[in-house]
Amino acid sequence: MLTRRDATGRRTAPAVAVVALLAAGGLGLVTVGVTADPPRPPRPEQTAVGPARPAPDLPPLPHTAPTLVQIPTIGVRAEVVPVGADAAGVLEVPSLDRPGVAGWYRYGASPGETGNAVIVGHVDSKAGPAVFFDLGRLRPGDPIRITRADATVATFTVDGVTAYPKDRFPSALVYGPSDAAGLRLVTCGGRFDAASGGYVDNVIVLASRTG
Repeated sequence: MLTRRDATGRRTAPAVAVVALLAAGGLGLVTVGVTADPPRPPRPEQTAVGPARPAPDLPPLPHTAPTLVQIPTIGVRAEVVPVGADAAGVLEVPSLDRPGVAGWYRYGASPGETGNAVIVGHVDSKAGPAVFFDLGRLRPGDPIRITRADATVATFTVDGVTAYPKDRFPSALVYGPSDAAGLRLVTCGGRFDAASGGYVDNVIVLASRTG
């Protein structure tokens, strides 16, 4: 089992285990051929991410699963389902049959809890753009709202958006410990490699809880 237990007794992934994300995000565009020239996701303007914004004095929320993610700037309002990791340590994602659904890494922090909550989503599918197609359009200051199973809503503000090659995925930045309530949104992006049928990068949004 590729998990360990943190100080609270919850299972978490080892730092090196979950590094290959959403490798098949664009597979349908090659094997199915939606159009002769399918749309490609926008690339982030930033090439680096600055320090997180100072968080207001908010008490951490208890561990509760998220159920809905809303990102008004790019028109996202999507169901969130829990996901884990497979036997090889690769993060699971929602089925491509449900490209409009995002996945929360259930062995990590929940949104609003102390630590970095991780939510992933496909960039596209054989039907076209998927839930996180436009993540690269987000900019610092944009709001993200996460509704939780206990009916509370955690509000986050984007600190930065960047892209990393998949073979240099920043595990510590995404899954590493934090003494504040953070949020990480992850999808595919960058150049589309027709030979492998996938994108070469991961687009990562970093956000801090502000409400």
